[in-house]
Amino acid sequence: MLEQTLTIILAGGSGTRLYPLTADRAKPAVPFGGKYRIIDFTLANCLHSGLRRVLVLTQYKSHSLQKHIRDGWSLFNPELGEYITPVPPQMRTGEGWYSGTADAVYQNLYLLERSGARWVLILSGDHIYRMDYAAMLDFHREHNAGLTVACMDVPLEEAGAFGVVSVDGNSQIKQFQEKPQNPTPLPDDPQHALASMGIYIFSIELLLDILKKDAQQKTSSHDFGKDIIPSLIETNHIYAYHFGGEGGRVTPDRYWRDVGTIDSYYEANMDLLKPVPAIDLYQPNWPIRTYQAQYPPARTVPGEEGSEGIFINSIAAGGVVVSGGSVQHSILFPHVYVDDEAVVHDALLFNGVWVGKQAQIQHCIVEKGVEIPPGEKIGFDRKKDSERFTLSEKGVVVVPKGYRFDDD
Repeated sequence: MLEQTLTIILAGGSGTRLYPLTADRAKPAVPFGGKYRIIDFTLANCLHSGLRRVLVLTQYKSHSLQKHIRDGWSLFNPELGEYITPVPPQMRTGEGWYSGTADAVYQNLYLLERSGARWVLILSGDHIYRMDYAAMLDFHREHNAGLTVACMDVPLEEAGAFGVVSVDGNSQIKQFQEKPQNPTPLPDDPQHALASMGIYIFSIELLLDILKKDAQQKTSSHDFGKDIIPSLIETNHIYAYHFGGEGGRVTPDRYWRDVGTIDSYYEANMDLLKPVPAIDLYQPNWPIRTYQAQYPPARTVPGEEGSEGIFINSIAAGGVVVSGGSVQHSILFPHVYVDDEAVVHDALLFNGVWVGKQAQIQHCIVEKGVEIPPGEKIGFDRKKDSERFTLSEKGVVVVPKGYRFDDD
């Protein structure tokens, strides 16, 4: 079944709510967890699930994403029909860019038609989770489904941000509400609702047919959640696959995060620093693959004044040097330097950040290559920070790429 499955990863969204982290890169290419990119989680799931034919539909500021896929994911053999291939908009069906999730797939219909696949797995490239797609494919075939939607339980007060599903006793979907104001709770749990994760398996005949019909609908927004799924409920066998069950080969931690805002992105990174992280990056048979430059090991050294480098409950990538500074509950990406008596707390420092002597930064994200001057303070004065930087709703400070403190 796996060799008859074509995987499509939707990776063309602009990620405006993650700005300024998406000022120069697509959302799936945003760094995560000290060494990864967000899309690495979806691609690693494909790799470990045995899926070897993957199309990544790109669009918005895709150079960084395409370079990452080339450098870190050129591991399949095209001579065996295996590939991970970025597909930019080609305007084969008109003169417009991708105008919705369903339209992105429709514009590449010719790739589906020539693939020889029987099933199509459609994924998003901007979520953090681990999942065995092979188990979901088995469920799809066993139920003779036309469409299977991966779903998970979410608190009722949060369900309005999702597509909410109602099912019968056989997991067949009977109702689908896209971002409802009054979500329908689970029959046996009034505090939770069943929400779509944006992961779909289609039998290819159904997918080709419904995409062609949807493309002719002038009033359609060409979105799987808003248009495609509701139109299929009455006439096709549509099932909900419950995420986090015992069927797959990956530990069922039931962790799934949409890191679409600065706060959700920051919190998902901070989840990795918990004594027992909610998502297990250390499972030996399900590692998250990525591209890594050849940096030397991370280290702490005494500073010029004799202060010891301190590193507490944090993550450090290769090339990090803490020289007499203090790093606590933070994630340091490659080639970060923390100088003498500097203090870094509750922070994400991207590649190549330099923190000067006696600088103090907390509750912030610092973009790659930024040099923080000696004695600078970030995260202590909300008014001053808001005048210089982006602040999230919960007060996370984001120092953008290319920021020059000598302009203050």
